[in-house]
Amino acid sequence: MLQKIIKEFIYYTITLVVLALVQHQDLLQTPMKRFEDMQSMGNYLHPFIWALFVYLLIASFRWLFGIVMKLKK
Repeated sequence: MLQKIIKEFIYYTITLVVLALVQHQDLLQTPMKRFEDMQSMGNYLHPFIWALFVYLLIASFRWLFGIVMKLKK
């Protein structure tokens, strides 16, 4: 069970990093400026919430795909 939780946490973290890099291309060039802007605006949670929605969408597709594959057997 712990391995499954760790695996899903890794999927969530990858989703978070990919979304951050896709939405904020300047994150690789000036990361401190991006974090300062985020701190000044007070929007700490929006990346985590956005990644959670995308992760849940992907997880539901994975779940449905698993059910379909079980029914095919």
